[in-house]
Amino acid sequence: MEIRSAKKEDIPALLKLLRQVLTVHHVGRPDLFKPNAEKYTAPELEEILSDPKRPIFVAVEEDRVLGYAFCIYRQILGSHIRTDIQTLYIDDLCVDEACRGQQVGTGLYEYVLSVARQNHCYNVELNVWACNESALAFYEKRGMKPQKIGMETIL
Repeated sequence: MEIRSAKKEDIPALLKLLRQVLTVHHVGRPDLFKPNAEKYTAPELEEILSDPKRPIFVAVEEDRVLGYAFCIYRQILGSHIRTDIQTLYIDDLCVDEACRGQQVGTGLYEYVLSVARQNHCYNVELNVWACNESALAFYEKRGMKPQKIGMETIL
């Protein structure tokens, strides 16, 4: 397995995996996530691929995309209350459902950590939906800890 930056040729596979993520979210929270919707269109993905502040990494084997990590560089500068830090935020991490349990997610996560270190980031952050217990367990197993907790009351 190789992990590399995504290319335009990866867009069809990225769209397929994005649909898998949406399905997990829709099943867990159908009140919030529409069925059969798309997070990004192909042209939007092309635009993201050209933005150095929004890297996408893919795990590939024999030209097949096994998973991805969509990331965003975030930086706090000059805040009255926060320290000046740079964060690599994982916006989305997905492993093809046919490849789960084969260390693809671990490889992607560790790759993101190495990129963050190389770019002098203070930390790596992400959000995980409480209904996605397998993702929560995956990140906890890799040493991630809650930074803040979002709460809601449904009216």
